[in-house]
This record gives sequence, structure tokens and C-alpha cells, in this order.
Amino acid sequence: MNKQQGMVKKWQDDKGFGFIETQNGDSVFFHVSEFKARRRPEVGEQVVFTMGRDNQGRRRAKQVQELGFVQQKMAQKNSQIRKRNQKRSHQADFEAGQKKRSFLGLAFYGVLILLAATDKLSWLVVAWYAALGVITYAMYVKDKAAAQSGDWRTPESTLHVLSALGGWVGALLAQTYLRHKSQKPEFRVTYYLTVVVNMAGLLFLLTDGGLETVTDLLSELL
Repeated sequence: MNKQQGMVKKWQDDKGFGFIETQNGDSVFFHVSEFKARRRPEVGEQVVFTMGRDNQGRRRAKQVQELGFVQQKMAQKNSQIRKRNQKRSHQADFEAGQKKRSFLGLAFYGVLILLAATDKLSWLVVAWYAALGVITYAMYVKDKAAAQSGDWRTPESTLHVLSALGGWVGALLAQTYLRHKSQKPEFRVTYYLTVVVNMAGLLFLLTDGGLETVTDLLSELL
């Protein structure tokens, strides 16, 4: 039912009833049992109510509330709605940006393949990045499942080490599509630092001497 606003025009405390003057100038009966505040009504105060009828069909005000109380509740509700909408908007913007970065991450594999095809990078390095990407993604899957079931979690340091070693694309895809570890600012900052560290290491590989040394190490490991 629609809420109406009015003012307590008359109140007989000994009898427990009074009258509300509506914004249209009408006078509407109401009983103390319909007044929702933990006190007695006061003449002259603004109230909000719904229009109803008694057993004899006469109009009477029901669910009478203080106007100030209703306005306060509405303000709190609107504030909560705004905060939820802002949070959803920020999260939506972040996820949209995260998806764009995921495509860039996948493009990174294409760059590695191109470098290897032009003999500027060993195929062993490409295999290393691909393997670390899969392993890192799998570790995120395992950690999310553990979080949901209450089992033993994978330390965040382990996830960051895998990312720094070359699994950062797998980590980025996991954060985006599994929505795991994507809402913790501290974790995201550390994650991007691991990307910087890994990129610095890759640049070292592409310089004279670095590539040959690491290729020899990977050959021994594989």
C-alpha cells in the first residue's frame, strides 16, 4: 500500500487514539496500537502511514511511523544501495581490465613462439613458460577448491614464486576466470611485481650470454 504523510492534529492519550491531518487536509482516525514508535504520539509531529479501514468500513490510519525515523531508514538504505552499486561498478571495471590483460598475457606466448621461431630464444624457454603457466593455473585451482572445502591452503608465497619463475600468465588467467585472489589489493600488487621480475629475467635471457647460460641449465633439467 502507498505511504501517505500527515501531521498528528489531535491526540487523546487517556483514550489511546487521535487524528492525523493529511496533506489534502482530511482528518483520519488512528489508534495507539498502530503507532510503531516506542512512545506515545505527540500533537504536531509529522508521521507517515498507510490508509486502511476498520470493521465498519470507516477510514483509519495504519502502520503510523515517525517521519524522521522513516527518512533516516530510507537514507541508510539508499546509502547501502549506492555503496553496493559502487562496489559492483569497481569490480566490473576491474574484471573488464583483467580480461584485457589476460589477452595480453596470451599474446605474450605468441611473442615467445615468434622469438623461438626466429632463433632469438630457445624452444626450451618457451616450453618452460608453457609448463609453468599450466602448473600455476593448476595451483590456483587447487587453492580455490581448498578454500571452498576448508582444506589446507597453498601459501601465497608459493603462488608468487611460481609467477615470478614464469607462470604469471597462468596466474593471470586463474585470477580472471576462476575469480580467485582477484579482490585482494595486496596480493595483486605483489603479483604485478612478480611479472616485472620475470620480464627483467627474460630481458636478461635475450642479451648476450644470458640466453646460452639458461639454455644449458634447462637442457640439463629436461
